[in-house]
Amino acid sequence: MSNKQSSKQVVGAAAAEYVSDGMKLGLGTGSTVAFFLEALAKRIADEGISVVGVCTSQQTEEHAAKLGIPTSTLAETPHLDLVVDGADEVDESFRLIKGGGGALLREKIVAAASASVIIIVGEGKYVSKLGSSFLLPVEVLPFGYSSTKSQVAQKGGCTPYLRTVESGEPFITDNGNYIFDCKFEGGIDDPEQTHSILSQIAGVAEVGIFLNLCDLVLEADAEGNLIKHSTDYARNLFA
Repeated sequence: MSNKQSSKQVVGAAAAEYVSDGMKLGLGTGSTVAFFLEALAKRIADEGISVVGVCTSQQTEEHAAKLGIPTSTLAETPHLDLVVDGADEVDESFRLIKGGGGALLREKIVAAASASVIIIVGEGKYVSKLGSSFLLPVEVLPFGYSSTKSQVAQKGGCTPYLRTVESGEPFITDNGNYIFDCKFEGGIDDPEQTHSILSQIAGVAEVGIFLNLCDLVLEADAEGNLIKHSTDYARNLFA
């Protein structure tokens, strides 16, 4: 087992310990969250805790079903207690880049519906500047996407690349949209401004910059040591 997998297992198991009986959970998407789902399923089986999860992707729905984790929808469960999700980058101000797995729109909707959000990351995800090691995902409507791409490049000051699958066809999100992965030379200088500018472009469905949607970051280094980064709110909430 690689160190990277080990670090993901560490944070996945740690996040599961924050789950209490009766919680309504937002279940994120990605390889790190997969370890959280497995740890959560074990707690359900071993301790008999009762939870219900709202999934951020079809992939997570399928995994949760296999593990026997009860799921719901935001229509049925509009207010959540806790979201556990991963991130592609996290900075010291708890701003995130998400969307590497293509679920950024649903992830943001679910995070906004929750009282608190725990982000779990393996090694190498904590950065001093967003966009320094990962391209920014921007979900766009297929209609007129070439025009949208030009606007994103011009107004965003970046180079957008259409995400594709192995066949060369565009990657399609669960919402039926495309994704541009946007490169910012030297990183993103002002995440708030960049988010605002890109969000106002016609054809953009969602931007992979997450602001004010993270309370606690659980990080693990290459040796599997757990590191906690807490906001002031989280220090009281998760004391």
